[in-house]
Formats: sequence, C-alpha cells, structure tokens
Amino acid sequence: MTRPQSQSCPACSTSMLLVSVPDEYREHTPDEAPAVAFCPQCLALESLEPASVADTPIDEEPDFRRVSDAFPTDPERAIPLALALGLCSSLATNRPAIESLLRAVERAGTDPLLVIDRLISDPAVEPAIDLERRQHQLEQLLY
Repeated sequence: MTRPQSQSCPACSTSMLLVSVPDEYREHTPDEAPAVAFCPQCLALESLEPASVADTPIDEEPDFRRVSDAFPTDPERAIPLALALGLCSSLATNRPAIESLLRAVERAGTDPLLVIDRLISDPAVEPAIDLERRQHQLEQLLY
C-alpha cells in the first residue's frame, strides 16, 4: 500500500490528492502514515512513507472539489471522510477505524451517508469499490 513520490493513481492513473494527516487520524491510516494519497476519481487511498513525505510536495490545502461537488472541502470534514472511503475496501478489517472517522465527519457538521449517496450518483466518480453496497453496510454501522 505504500508508494513513493508518484502522484498518479495506480488503479486509474488520475492525479491523486496528497494530504497531510492530522495526528488524531494517523492511527486510522494505512501504516499510520503521516500523509496519504487519495484518488479523486476512484477513491483509492495509499499511504506515503515518512521518508517519501519529506521529498514529496504535500498539498497544504488539498482541493477536495476535485472529488465531487458533493464532497466537503473543509479539511476537518474532508480528510476523515477520504480516509474512511479509502478504508472501505476492507470493511471487516477496518470497521473500528471507519466508524471513528465517519463519526468525526458527523461531529464536524457533515452527514457522511448523504455525501456517499451523492458520490454514488456522480458520474465523474468511479469508485474502485462497490460504494452502493458499502453505503448500506455503513448505514448499519452508524445506526
């Protein structure tokens, strides 16, 4: 899951958002990475090794509008949502992390299930996972 400096998504070749992960969410990132690459098209998540973070220009204010008009742009909402979506490829393994991240999104004032619903309807977003199926599972997880 770790990738050096490349900024293209290995799944769909889209230019990824390079995001610094706040300390409170690092335990939920792959390999507890200080930064991740998030694909705005397929919603894939990759950790960036600490050594490569020093050599990689991390977006100070990632442009989450590249994901969708439905995606929050405020990093306080967008970063935990991006992490949660990226971890959805393995719901069973990442369940506690996903639940914690989605709750953080809710506390910050955004309904993550509504965003997911809108992402499913957005033709520009082509998730690498079956987001529609995950939506139902996430709903059960939260409520």
